[in-house]
Amino acid sequence: MEDYPKTLGEFTSRFSTEAACRAYLVQMRWPDGIVCPSCGATKVWETRRGLFVFASGGHNQSVTAGTIFEGTRKPLTMWLRVMWSITSQKTGASALGLQQALGVGTYFTAWTWLHKLRCAMVRPGRDRLCGTIEVDETLIGGVKQGTPGRGAAGKSLVLIAARCEGRRIGSIRLARIPDASGGSLGKAL
Repeated sequence: MEDYPKTLGEFTSRFSTEAACRAYLVQMRWPDGIVCPSCGATKVWETRRGLFVFASGGHNQSVTAGTIFEGTRKPLTMWLRVMWSITSQKTGASALGLQQALGVGTYFTAWTWLHKLRCAMVRPGRDRLCGTIEVDETLIGGVKQGTPGRGAAGKSLVLIAARCEGRRIGSIRLARIPDASGGSLGKAL
């Protein structure tokens, strides 16, 4: 069963405090109860700093250890608000848009968060595309002076492969490629 708010109102009421965000992460990480990753112990207490200390050997564990939140100095309320904002949009999210809309701080912080979240959303071991696949390439890098087309310096050539599902686009894959030759296109797929 999906346990995540569908509207901004639901989100705001559910994740308005740090404690609520931590409780959600604990529930997601340890749905059957908190377990020590080193020894498997289940007898645990929580410190004031939010660390879980296991009675068996004094091991401690943070709910954010090994996640994209590890080492962050920003509140979890802000992280979850950014995540909800990105995943609830039909169009893509930009770092500048995040910075401006959510008050993330600097552009670099917004860009770093967006990059971490995009990496986290890639499903490891995902299936290869099958069926009818459309392939194209594009240059990424904004407007630059110089030679138009593929000769534009400072841009990256990116391959896009999309599975066709009737009139809709299904799964997609993106890969940076060195050139648009048949060999490069074949290796990227």
